[in-house]
Amino acid sequence: MESIIVKEYQSPVGVLLIGSFHNELCLCDWKYRKMRDSIDQRILKGLNAIYEEGNSDVIEKTILQLEEYFLKERTIFDLPIKFVGTDFQKRVWSELEKVPYGETVSYLTLAEKLNNIKAIRAVASANGTNAISIIVPCHRIIGSDGKLVGYAGGLEAKKKLLKLESKIQQGTLFSY
Repeated sequence: MESIIVKEYQSPVGVLLIGSFHNELCLCDWKYRKMRDSIDQRILKGLNAIYEEGNSDVIEKTILQLEEYFLKERTIFDLPIKFVGTDFQKRVWSELEKVPYGETVSYLTLAEKLNNIKAIRAVASANGTNAISIIVPCHRIIGSDGKLVGYAGGLEAKKKLLKLESKIQQGTLFSY
């Protein structure tokens, strides 16, 4: 059986598990999230692999780019990504990658961009199962009313990420 190389990374907003498979990033997710087991099972089954602690060039590059992001020196990630999920989930995650740094969009807008306004709940669900947090910026998705809703890393982490990207000032969202 093949291995997904995994390593913990202590980010300024929480502990992330970073994983690489065949020189592609397949995991960059919150260690302490409610869906940890189901996310891990989806990735392990989808890649027919096991987790093995270690390091890789992709993990090192991911950590370097995350550190640059947290220092406000990087706004776009340049990493080889391996999505593991359904075709619909992959479409949602690919659309998430298009949401620019410093901007937010609603779940409804995301569903519209996928040409499926009736799939708003499915879009929200796929957003919640994103296993490549920050790099695939699910934190940039907000409620239609402008409120911060749901985030695997917790709403505090979401607020900090959006504040880092200068979208929250004194606790209020001022554009999206």
